[in-house]
Amino acid sequence: MASPAVDRAPRRAAHALRAATAAAGLATALAALAAAVAWTVVEREGGRAHILVGTAACWVAAAGAWYALRLAERRGASERWVTIAVVLGLLVAGAAALAAPPSTSNDSARYAWDGIVQKAGISPYRDVPASDTLAPLRPAWLFAGGCDGPSPHFPTGDVATASIPSGSPLCTAINRPQVPTAYPPVAEGYFLLVRLLLPSNAAWLAFQAAGLALAAAVALVLVRLMRREGRPVSWAALWAWNPLVFLEAVNNAHVDVLSAALLLGASLLSARKAGSSGVLFGLAIATKLIPAIALPGMLRNRPWRFVAGATLAVVGAYVPYVVLSGPAVIGYLPGYLSEEGYASGDTTRFALPGIVLPPLAALVVGLAAVLGVWIWVWTRRHAVAPATAQAMAVGWTLVIVCPSYAWYALMLIPLAVLGRRIEFLIVPLALEAVTATVGTDAGPAVSRVAMATAAAVVLLVALRRRRDARCR
Repeated sequence: MASPAVDRAPRRAAHALRAATAAAGLATALAALAAAVAWTVVEREGGRAHILVGTAACWVAAAGAWYALRLAERRGASERWVTIAVVLGLLVAGAAALAAPPSTSNDSARYAWDGIVQKAGISPYRDVPASDTLAPLRPAWLFAGGCDGPSPHFPTGDVATASIPSGSPLCTAINRPQVPTAYPPVAEGYFLLVRLLLPSNAAWLAFQAAGLALAAAVALVLVRLMRREGRPVSWAALWAWNPLVFLEAVNNAHVDVLSAALLLGASLLSARKAGSSGVLFGLAIATKLIPAIALPGMLRNRPWRFVAGATLAVVGAYVPYVVLSGPAVIGYLPGYLSEEGYASGDTTRFALPGIVLPPLAALVVGLAAVLGVWIWVWTRRHAVAPATAQAMAVGWTLVIVCPSYAWYALMLIPLAVLGRRIEFLIVPLALEAVTATVGTDAGPAVSRVAMATAAAVVLLVALRRRRDARCR
């Protein structure tokens, strides 16, 4: 008769083989994800087609990597092993995103300039980048004498303008150099913090690295929450390995990753500490105004305390800049909203109602639909988990409004993961298609198809979830 130890030997060998196979499959999938990210962000000929193909490859590779991680988890991989894999995957693909300058957005050029100006003790709301007053502060990587010669190297292109009031030719990587900044004060504080310890000639890598650090912080918080709630740690990879994080939070260095982190913190505190949750929510709004769309899901317990905390945070963030700038602190924000089509509607805003309605009517119907979503979420705020309500408010608002910029959806991903509503991850993917085709002849059609597809997926999953709940 064989001993128990001998009987267990084949099982141990089989288990080791399965673990090794899972690890090899995951390593291959993560390598493919990193390669897809690197290929997408490195400047090549092909323009929008290159970006579209690369972005699609990133999403396919990310889906494969997440499936491989879930498979390893189901085969008995430990929480510690999965946690290491999540963090390692984020760092490897994040390093690939750092391998090139911002590929599709020059927003970080404005971030850097606002930080440089503040470092010199000047309000970013007071003078425009093209002002002759600020000429001594202009670094060579952001400004040149004219676009007909050597110009700032920013893959997204340079802006030909003129200094004010001298009228001398000026070439800059900063978009809208003739207007003041449109960013709220917490974002401006972040820009200053990132630039504070750097010389003015330090280029875009600083904000890319800061974006990766913030993305890693959010990933670690999600890992801890998954472990605390007894949920699969692999769910955290839905953020940590998301292509939108690598392409927009890291490579393009969008400040929206900061507002996403603050909004996640507000969500975690919303059920227990209304005042503290309100403060973080206010700071998120004072980073980018867009997190305000999560408000209906935030108003749970002691709403007046929450509103007071949010108001205090926003007012407190603005006070120093109001002292320095006065009414100019509003910056270019009103002009920006009008320019982006939110004031009068255009052929890409409110794409869902725009399928059957002209732009102005789509705007009215779309705003009414957003209001209806907010009321519906607010009435259900106690029937679902806080993050679930917030994910529904944010997700449906983005679907209805259809912003041109996919990075607005960064704040949705942690809420969808925490609130167990991963069907809303279709929204960032749909917005990637919108962003890649905005301004083209195909843009309006792509926007409508993408948003209709996202809405259909979310509705079908919701109906199936409701049917399954009734069957139990």
